[in-house]
Amino acid sequence: MQVDDWNHVQYALAVARAGTLSGAAQQLGVSHSTVLRRVDALEKNLRTQLFYRHARGYVPTEAGRRLAHAAESMQDQLNLLVERVHGPAELLRGNLAIHTDAELVSPLLPLLQRFQRRHPELRLQMEESTDWPGSHRGEVRVGLRVSARPNEAGCAVQSLPPLGYSLYASDSYLRNHGELHSLDAIDGHRFISCADNDDCPAFKWLRESVPERQIKLHCGSQGQLLEAARAGFGIAPLCAWRARGDDGLRRLLPPPNEWRRNLWLYCRQEQYAAGELRAFSDFIGEYLARLQRMRPVGRGAR
Repeated sequence: MQVDDWNHVQYALAVARAGTLSGAAQQLGVSHSTVLRRVDALEKNLRTQLFYRHARGYVPTEAGRRLAHAAESMQDQLNLLVERVHGPAELLRGNLAIHTDAELVSPLLPLLQRFQRRHPELRLQMEESTDWPGSHRGEVRVGLRVSARPNEAGCAVQSLPPLGYSLYASDSYLRNHGELHSLDAIDGHRFISCADNDDCPAFKWLRESVPERQIKLHCGSQGQLLEAARAGFGIAPLCAWRARGDDGLRRLLPPPNEWRRNLWLYCRQEQYAAGELRAFSDFIGEYLARLQRMRPVGRGAR
């Protein structure tokens, strides 16, 4: 079985990323009906369902997830080819240290690998900390912080596309307990909570909307939460960036807009113009905008 029109795949990938037809249409610059027609045509061509249709949007099926991963891999290869055709990127040497929240360590690592492939002479260091980056001779330091905007004196701050959150569960959990189709249909489901997410809207919903008797496990860290969800213990709120591409988890709903959290990149004012920092800032901003299908919010140092 073959795909008759590869453009259909791009439309399906846009829907998988955006979670809605309207979001995909805005990203592609076409009408809502065009996206629907293309996705329907692709499903008919492949003779398989690629999305679960919910009132809040579209969630990829297993076949849809596999197709989206394959399409993203092809897009990465094409982007790399275009970069090579246009010539090598700016040659950067030296050290770049990245300070980040614990919940961003896992999704950031593969991104750093891509970034270093683009700048092979640049040495990277990652620190699980949101402390103000210290000043080290010969080293550029940058921080990534979720939710609270950095306000230290002498700080240059850039806003990045916000992080989306959704509910995730393993296939084994869903086989035993069934699907969850909306935030109002939680009866009969088990949930997992995490102690270090007091300011996260997704966990605020969990505390306020899910009866305590349905919260079957309280975890002390994001790592424990992820492992518990993979093990089938229950449904967990997770950052979509972190859970993306995890074969042990399935996203149950498109990320609600009200669950978004701000993401900030920050550094010392005197290092804001450094080539290493500008390259990293542009790279991660473009990646997150593409991943979450949102236009980047205003950028600049203040």
